[in-house]
Amino acid sequence: MAEFYTAFKAFHIISIITWMAALFYLPRLFVYHAQQYENADFTRVAAVQEKKLYYYIGYPAMICSLLSGVLLIASNPYIFKSGGWLHAKLLFVGFLFIFHFACGFYRKRLLLSCYKSEKFFRIFNEIPTLLMIAIVIFAVCKPF
Repeated sequence: MAEFYTAFKAFHIISIITWMAALFYLPRLFVYHAQQYENADFTRVAAVQEKKLYYYIGYPAMICSLLSGVLLIASNPYIFKSGGWLHAKLLFVGFLFIFHFACGFYRKRLLLSCYKSEKFFRIFNEIPTLLMIAIVIFAVCKPF
């Protein structure tokens, strides 16, 4: 399996880029949805976009990111002994999964009512950026 490590890594990077794109844009759609909640025509279109982005782009990219990450670790199990950076990175990746499922929760709630404000979703929109920064720093710099 070690001979496929670079292929797994390339697939992992592609998957992560796609997943992060979905996680950056979906909460932005929530901001617009909350802003225009009284506009039924707009919210109908936003709901379709949110559903497609979550289920047809974000969800498959999340699964591919998870599978390719597992393949990377399986092809080089000694990476766990390279320092605590991987454990820290995986912790923040876990937070990214939680964020992904929180997006699914808010997507469904926005279909029923707008109980969160536009400001809430503007702040919520920043979470994946902060998580991405931490994950990249741990993966590239390996600080410990």
